Amino acid sequence: MTSARTRSEALPKAGAANLPSHHPHAAVRTDLLLLAIAIAGISLSAPLIAATAAPALAIAFWRNAMAVGALTPFALTRHRAELFSLGRRNLLLAVAAGALLAVHFGVWLPSLTMTSVASSTALVTTTPIWTTLLMRLRGHRPPALVWAGTALAFLGVVMLTGVDLSLSARALAGDALALSGGMAAAGYVLLGAEVRRTVGTVTYSYVCYGTTTALLLGACLVSGASLGGYSGGTWLKLALLTVTAQLLGHSLINRVVKGLGPSVTSTAILLETPGAALIAALWLGQTPPAVSYPALAVILGGLGLVIMAGRAGQGPGKAAGEGRKG
Repeated sequence: MTSARTRSEALPKAGAANLPSHHPHAAVRTDLLLLAIAIAGISLSAPLIAATAAPALAIAFWRNAMAVGALTPFALTRHRAELFSLGRRNLLLAVAAGALLAVHFGVWLPSLTMTSVASSTALVTTTPIWTTLLMRLRGHRPPALVWAGTALAFLGVVMLTGVDLSLSARALAGDALALSGGMAAAGYVLLGAEVRRTVGTVTYSYVCYGTTTALLLGACLVSGASLGGYSGGTWLKLALLTVTAQLLGHSLINRVVKGLGPSVTSTAILLETPGAALIAALWLGQTPPAVSYPALAVILGGLGLVIMAGRAGQGPGKAAGEGRKG
């Protein structure tokens, strides 16, 4: 029993937000670099979706389906033993994370056609706020710097997107869908952090994306979204979206959430908004608003506070965990 307890205590606590005390600084730097690559990948998502001539739900389906296809050879060969030895709990949590990712895609993308892009973007990027609140409900007490950093980073997103809420019924429904997308993303990040305590990135991503693919396929069939008949250019953009936003974006997020924790990871995702604006400026010729650069600085400042909160909790002998229990 003593040995088992020792192994259990060596693992990061569920929902940990502080950088684990046993996590070497070199590993933290590596995770931050991988997180930067992930943010660059997901920042390509909105410009690519805007340039892809296919229904939104179909785009979401194909980016996940193609990712599953790319991961299958690795999952069934190099990670076969882990895949088939997943415990019931980890399997259910990975499936639940995949379901929440499907909800995120399924409610956010339609919201873009119902409300303003500014409102939809601002509301869906409330993810770190819900992440912090969910951790608090689970009994963890995130440090004050986490709350301050989250609020500051979200302020940067509001600076960039503006406040553009409409009182029309359709717009309000779109706002609600975008907000639901942000909540679903928070659950996805937290469940991913829990599963990744003991499960490898490829195995977890394979189960998660497989679940998302199946659910989005059902959504496409029910809604009548066309899944084929696209031009060669559209298929090429779907493949590029899969490689950048899904495999480099979401999969690397799944990789680093184990070491950096859900607070740092979800707050960093806010950088997708200015990142997408800058990429759209370079690729689509859309001039970014003048506030883009100060907004980026504000978001980075907020992220810096969240990272500082994690490092501040690494005192000698302190257990790994994001905030205190109680």
